[in-house]
Amino acid sequence: MIKRFFLLILVLTTTLVYSQEDTSVKGVVVNASGGTPMESVNIVNLNQVIGTTTNDEGEFELKAQPNDTLHFSYLGFKSIRVRVTNDWIKYGASTIELTELALALEEVVINEFKLTGVLEVDILQVPINTNYRYSISGLPTTGYEAGNRSNSVSKVLGAIFNPADFLYKMFGRKPNEMKKLKQMKQDDEIRNLLASRFDREMLTVLLQVDRVDLDEIVRQCNYSASFIQTANDLQILDAISECYEEYKVLSRSRNKGRL
Repeated sequence: MIKRFFLLILVLTTTLVYSQEDTSVKGVVVNASGGTPMESVNIVNLNQVIGTTTNDEGEFELKAQPNDTLHFSYLGFKSIRVRVTNDWIKYGASTIELTELALALEEVVINEFKLTGVLEVDILQVPINTNYRYSISGLPTTGYEAGNRSNSVSKVLGAIFNPADFLYKMFGRKPNEMKKLKQMKQDDEIRNLLASRFDREMLTVLLQVDRVDLDEIVRQCNYSASFIQTANDLQILDAISECYEEYKVLSRSRNKGRL
C-alpha cells in the first residue's frame, strides 16, 4: 500500500513538472481603436527571456507559466505588460489591445558638403571617426570601441577595485538582471527583435534599468558617443554583455588574489 502511494506521488509530481515545462499561452493582438489584428508585434516573456512575434492574423503563441509577465511592443503604440494567469493557460486564447501613440516627428537638419572637385580640398571636409577597438590581454574578447585610449582599461578595472564605481553598482548589485544577457543572446527571436530596434525599450525592460543608466553603462565601458547614438539594440546588448563578461573575469581574478 505504501509503495503504491509513493508511486502515485511520483507520477503526479512528474506530470506536474512536465506540464509546467510545456505550458504556453495563445492570443491575438489588435488595434484598440478598431479591433484590427496587428502583425509583427514584439512579445517577450520577461521571466524566461524568450520572445516571439504575431503572424499576419495578429496571432501568437509563447511558452509561459502562471505569473510570468509578457511585454508587448510595436512601433507607434504604447507598450504594455500582461501577467499570465492559470485561466489564460487553461482556457485558451486572449485578445490583447494596443493603443496608438501620437508621435511628433523631430526636425532633421542635413548639413550639405560644398564640394570643389579637388580631392585634396574636399577630403578635408569629410568628418573622420577616430574611434577604434582595443582589447585587454588575456581576456576572451574582441575588444571595445573607444574614443580615448588613455582610459581604455581603467573603467572596467575601476569597477573591480572601487566599490563606489558605477559599473560595480550595476554589475555587482544586479547579478540576476545581468545574467539575462546570456539568455537574451541565445534566443534568436529576441536577437532579431533587437537588431531592428533603436529605442532601447526592450533592453531597459529586460535588464530593469532606465534609459539613462543603460547609456551610462555603455559609456562607462568605454564605447564612444557615436556608437551609443547609432548602434541598434542588439549591438548595445553585445557591448554590455562583453563588458560584463570582462567584469566577471577581472572580479574572479581579484578574489583569487586575496586568497
